[in-house]
Amino acid sequence: MDFQLNLNTESVRQAGLKEPLCVPPGMSVRDVLVLMKQHNTGCVLICRDEKLAGIFTQRDVLRLLATEADLGAAIETVMAANPTALHESDTVATAIREMSEGGYRHLPVVDAAGRPLGLLKVRGIVHFLVEHFPNAIYNLPPEPRLVAQDREGA
Repeated sequence: MDFQLNLNTESVRQAGLKEPLCVPPGMSVRDVLVLMKQHNTGCVLICRDEKLAGIFTQRDVLRLLATEADLGAAIETVMAANPTALHESDTVATAIREMSEGGYRHLPVVDAAGRPLGLLKVRGIVHFLVEHFPNAIYNLPPEPRLVAQDREGA
């Protein structure tokens, strides 16, 4: 009950928001990749007039490389436009549901005007859960139905 109650009351701001890396829509894919490497991030937000217009992630990079796309093209031609975003007042439970249903590892958090405030990562959610509910996390039993298929050792 405590676990459920806290997830439904704690805002995403408390779940370890990271500073988003924002780029303009006209920047080349190649330059965005260089920035992603320099900042050691798996996600960039594309912003037009300071508002969220799209998102570009590591998964998009892999898709591009598989199709031998033009790395000189503008990032707006390959970004995911109008991405799912959270609002600063959304709860951690909402974030978990959105990530789970959409298969997202990164979700932008925006203000009422659509300006990025932060980036929520799966890692941030996991750290939040461990920090706030250590007994529930650390005391989970091992998978009871897991049976080894092969013998280990000599």
